[in-house]
Amino acid sequence: MNHPYARLTARFARMATINEAASMLGWDAAAMMPAGGGAARGDQLAVLAGLAHEQLTAPVVADELAAAEAEAGGLDGWNQANLRLMRHAHLRADAIPADLVEAAARANSACEKVWREARAKADFALVRDNLAEVLRLVREQAAALSPALGLSPYDALMDGYQRGIGAADVAPVFTAYEAFLQDALPRAEAIQAARPAPRRPEGPFPADKQEALCRRMSARAGLESEHSRLDRSAHPFCGGTPTDVRITTRYDERDFSQSLMGVMHETGHALYERGLPAAYARQPVGEAAGMAAHESQSLIIEMQACRSNPYLGFMAGQLAEAFGADDAYDESNLAGLLRRVQRGFIRVDADEMTYPAHVILRFRLEQALVSGDLGVADLPGAWNDGMQSLLGVTPPDDAKGCLQDIHWYDGAVGYFPSYTLGAMAAAQLMAAARRAVPCIDLALAEGDLAPLLGWLRAKVHSQGSRLGFNDLLLAATGKRLDPSDFTAHLTARYLG
Repeated sequence: MNHPYARLTARFARMATINEAASMLGWDAAAMMPAGGGAARGDQLAVLAGLAHEQLTAPVVADELAAAEAEAGGLDGWNQANLRLMRHAHLRADAIPADLVEAAARANSACEKVWREARAKADFALVRDNLAEVLRLVREQAAALSPALGLSPYDALMDGYQRGIGAADVAPVFTAYEAFLQDALPRAEAIQAARPAPRRPEGPFPADKQEALCRRMSARAGLESEHSRLDRSAHPFCGGTPTDVRITTRYDERDFSQSLMGVMHETGHALYERGLPAAYARQPVGEAAGMAAHESQSLIIEMQACRSNPYLGFMAGQLAEAFGADDAYDESNLAGLLRRVQRGFIRVDADEMTYPAHVILRFRLEQALVSGDLGVADLPGAWNDGMQSLLGVTPPDDAKGCLQDIHWYDGAVGYFPSYTLGAMAAAQLMAAARRAVPCIDLALAEGDLAPLLGWLRAKVHSQGSRLGFNDLLLAATGKRLDPSDFTAHLTARYLG
């Protein structure tokens, strides 16, 4: 502890522990807390956010960072990367006053609670003022971060979710995908229409049976019950800590696919957390490499593996065991059900071809909200216009429109691009994994994700955040993000 770097690692470990406690309180608020606890929970989360901020912005930290950097030559590569990430975290935190951190935490918590009611009632007006306050504080944070990081205000927000990726990187990728979709979507719809409609299995599908199936499939994918929980929430998510991962889903007794695919998606996130380098736990370098990297891990499990033909053959038997024999549980029919291309209103229910359109819409709208070019009161109309332009559909109400996602109402602005960047990275990683491990599809046919997971553990999970998003892809696949792998995957799956 006499070395400044050792003191920094102790400080960051303490800060990470505070954030872990906040994560557990956040999980509880979504999955277990009674409605009447919202105000107190907001105070609790605000205080923890303030404590973590104090740890990072204490006057001594700047001196210790400078001293550690002067002696960085004695550190190995991992610890040098950790020190760089510490510096970056300090830059971000030091730019934002503590009272703004706590005010934002309180506003986010209050807005999230009102959002739940507003979505249930499909009434944006109920939460409009709360969202306006959240966005006011988001703009304040962005304005403070921008000069400190040398980034535009919106890029400074994006940096909090995926370092090194800005709007200028994303915009051309999204524009190119929009052009691809204009041609590919009608073709996919025509091919689909020419085939017999898939048969829907007869329900109902009791929630308890769905939950048992979800637990079984998640465990078979490699998620250990002694380090994880599966619970219910209004919006599926993965939280907790690497040794105590919390995943949630929601159940519809008319349709098993939402819960099952949701759980496999969140299992991908959880497996990433479980595979992070334990030697650097509670250090910046031991964390995930960003949210685009995280989404790549959920989507490589859900979309690339679990919706593949080999895995659907295995899934057929599991569904029959869970819900009883049904001719609808065969591989080709499941492919028609679970890989159906359809223009819809809801992002989390979208197929993988139309999903990026939902993200492109949010990317454009949140930039306009941050810049002030779009007023909060005008959000529902702008949302509906964007959906019509991108997918040719208009939501019938706010619940299926601008109220469907929790993110903005919880202060998460700049997050959405990570979803589609993650989908593109997942396709790129899966192509590389198949080249490196030829038995992956044979294993998937047995419901065995171990060969794929082993490759991901070595190439992605164990790397923590030592590498940035593009450098991680370069090391794993031989190239930086290449969206052509994603469009090639979609072409093979839907246009062949």
